[in-house]
Amino acid sequence: MGATENSTVSSSSRPMAGTGNDTIPSSSTRPSIVNIGVLFTYNSVIGRSAKPAILAAMDDINSDASILHGTKFKVIFHDTNCSGFLGTVEALELIQNDVVAAIGPQSSGISHVISHVVNELQVPLLSFGSTDPTLSALQYPYFVRTTQSDYFQMYAVADLVDHHGWREVIAIFVDDDYGRNGISILGDALAKKRAKISYKAAFSPGASKSDINDVLVGVNLMESRVYVVHVNPDSGLNVFSVAKSLGMMTSGYVWIATDWLPSLLDSVQPPDPNTTNLLQGVVAFRHYTPDTDLKKKFVSRWNKLKHDGTSGFNSYALYAYDSIWLAARALDVFFNEGGSVSFSNDPKLQETNRSTLHLSSLRIFDEGSQFLKTILKMNFTGVSGRIQFDPDKNFVNPAYDVLNILGSGPRRVGYWTNYSGLSIVNPEIIYTKPPNTSTSNQRLYSIIWPGETANTPRGWVFPNNGKPLRIAVPNRVSYKDFVAKDKNPPGVRGFCVDIFEAAINLLPYAVPRTYELFGDGKRNPEYSELVNQVAENKFDAAVGDITITTNRTKIVDFTQPYLESGLVVVAPVKEAKSSPWAFLKPFTLPMWLVTAGFFLFVGAVVWILEHRLNHEFRGPPRKQIMTIFWFSFSTMFFSHRENTVSTLGRFVLIIWLFVVLIITSSYTASLTSILTVQQLTSRIEGIDSLISSNDPIGVQDGSFAWKYLTNELNIAESRLVKLKNQDDYSTALRLGPKAGGVAAIVDELPYIELFMSGSNCHYRTVGQEFTKSGWGFAFPRDSPLAVDLSTAILQLSENGDLQKYFKKWLATGECTMQVNEEDANRLSLTSFWGLFLISGIACFIALTVFFLRVCCQFRKFVPEGEEVGEVEEIESATPRRTIRTISFKDLLEFVDRKEAEIKQILRRKSSDKNHASPSSDVQCHSVP
Repeated sequence: MGATENSTVSSSSRPMAGTGNDTIPSSSTRPSIVNIGVLFTYNSVIGRSAKPAILAAMDDINSDASILHGTKFKVIFHDTNCSGFLGTVEALELIQNDVVAAIGPQSSGISHVISHVVNELQVPLLSFGSTDPTLSALQYPYFVRTTQSDYFQMYAVADLVDHHGWREVIAIFVDDDYGRNGISILGDALAKKRAKISYKAAFSPGASKSDINDVLVGVNLMESRVYVVHVNPDSGLNVFSVAKSLGMMTSGYVWIATDWLPSLLDSVQPPDPNTTNLLQGVVAFRHYTPDTDLKKKFVSRWNKLKHDGTSGFNSYALYAYDSIWLAARALDVFFNEGGSVSFSNDPKLQETNRSTLHLSSLRIFDEGSQFLKTILKMNFTGVSGRIQFDPDKNFVNPAYDVLNILGSGPRRVGYWTNYSGLSIVNPEIIYTKPPNTSTSNQRLYSIIWPGETANTPRGWVFPNNGKPLRIAVPNRVSYKDFVAKDKNPPGVRGFCVDIFEAAINLLPYAVPRTYELFGDGKRNPEYSELVNQVAENKFDAAVGDITITTNRTKIVDFTQPYLESGLVVVAPVKEAKSSPWAFLKPFTLPMWLVTAGFFLFVGAVVWILEHRLNHEFRGPPRKQIMTIFWFSFSTMFFSHRENTVSTLGRFVLIIWLFVVLIITSSYTASLTSILTVQQLTSRIEGIDSLISSNDPIGVQDGSFAWKYLTNELNIAESRLVKLKNQDDYSTALRLGPKAGGVAAIVDELPYIELFMSGSNCHYRTVGQEFTKSGWGFAFPRDSPLAVDLSTAILQLSENGDLQKYFKKWLATGECTMQVNEEDANRLSLTSFWGLFLISGIACFIALTVFFLRVCCQFRKFVPEGEEVGEVEEIESATPRRTIRTISFKDLLEFVDRKEAEIKQILRRKSSDKNHASPSSDVQCHSVP
């Protein structure tokens, strides 16, 4: 192939004047011949596979009259010869043939240029090889991509990187439109996964092995060991060949290749052992094409189609074949809808008649815009799968095979779709289920990495440039037990340094490091400035008593906290004086009131239940009231002398005595604690009382507490006093606010505990810890060392080493005296309302049963309609009987009677009723 073949094909297929499309009238009549232009590089990995596929498609279409119903396709080939300039010239010559569509080119760079031409002449450009994502822009309306866009492939690469927990990659790419724009999308995709491209290693399209060697040597000195290779298939193997010679294809390296590599390998069947051995452990992405019957038939025909030394075909052959069919099917629909093929001169090009380029021969396809709309509406199944476009002119349902290159050839370890990410399930099945991109759903089969290891590489190493990590350490002047300068190696010491060294020793790799003091040694350094310098990469890490705050986490990464911390208030305290009313302190006021109320209530209930049966609960009203009070409060000491004889009374009393037992026991325990434990008191009760006052507040020099108090709690800076060391703490608290000192100090709990251990318990924390945080080691954003050290710190915590270091450096004595927190220690109604509820329910039940029983007795005692006496009228001298109504007074009088008296009356009434009837008869007979 080459120029000879190009001229032969072009001259034999170029229509003469009055033939081809020029003879087609402007009507809906189908033309006999339609010109289709094809533009690509013949002698290339993609071109050698695409050309036989295109020819096969032309033969299939022209041999079946039912496809275009009498219209024939005439293919016009032009070779771009891997040159952007020649490709542009060949494209212009191609368009001069009045083609209704152009197939190709395979180069994204040439597509950018040609897209401007087809936009002007309204000729759809169907490219089966241009994967540059920026070609989908609105700037190129007539560009139609008939393969997958690299936009989706770069998101597949980002998902693979995120799946293995890597946070930085190095992009190795060819510096043209195809390479630059693809890597740009990769950067965006990684950013969404909180990863990034740490370095972009670009080389020119025609770079020699020497140039590539220079690029890879520089790359090998960097931290990241994850490389994404996005180059052209014709020269891409040179990258791996040079990498092999530099020892970069061994254990610890990760190589990810885009679809150019599978396209190259699929073009050579069977695989070359030398090539596969060179690529052992590489992970690559290949366009996914479903195994349909159409594809299987095409594969079976391939041996008859291939030529020019091509032993296999890649996915671009399938896309090229479907591109021709897309044009044919769309043209048939276009004609069925009344479309016609006609061309007219471009007025803009008529002004160039005097030019030797003859640009005026380029003509506009009059119905090109309508034909483009028809193409974008097509929906059918081709050999590459479903042919349908989304609103962005990309194929729907993009998918990729994830391949692992081994010595025997590529092995598929999974799939990727933009529907559910990485999966081991076939995309055809995935698209029938609801989308699921959760982390737990991302799966791949095991991968054999370079060095023939199945263990996932860490993905980074310390830069191989002889420079150890520069670790900043605060040069403190106070609380040197945490971190301080030391004369012996490594130059620093303290609790924080020991924790960091112990965590480093647990890592499975060496960490070369040097410690550098931060601060002048005359005062504590500003920790916020230290963190800023780590964020600006002036230091590789910061080790010390560094508090993890919200603002700091926005610019650096912290490890897992190795010590809990938080702001507290420390103030002077003195021994609390005993109060003559101390006996009232165990209970709160509501508790006292409810308890007293229940004593009276239960006494009244027992009196009601016992009054009719027990003579001890009877007598004059004054005596009965005194009985209620006496009985109620005597139960507190279980010294009540009155006996309960009723069943209901005993039921209420036994429950109430249980309640009294609990209350008195709790009272005794609380009062004992108050009177026996030494109490301390302070004028400052906590952060709230400190804010409401105007007293000065001490803050450690360099601490974040200064900004927290001013910015978050709105305390005036004029009230804050910087204190440099523990002596300043003691002096300021001892003097107090009236003598130039402070009322209290706000600082972090670890410092305060260390300070109070040497203060002989003269100062104590008051109130509660009002912030929660911790101390950690700071690293630049996305540092993988921060993640590994967090795991190591958790391991130190689990095996008890953290506690050992704490006891070594920070073990302190504890004061037995407690700051008086009276309200917190008093017993409230909350703790006893359940007991009162039980007692109240028992009283209610007893009273209900009692009154039901009384009502029943009362109905028997005074039946309804009873005759209660005789009244004799004087005038008529005739005696008559009257009926008296029952009043509430009668009921009260009945209740006040003794139970025995009521029962005796009821028995007598019952006896009189039995004898009443016979006596009446006798009286009637005796009347004259």
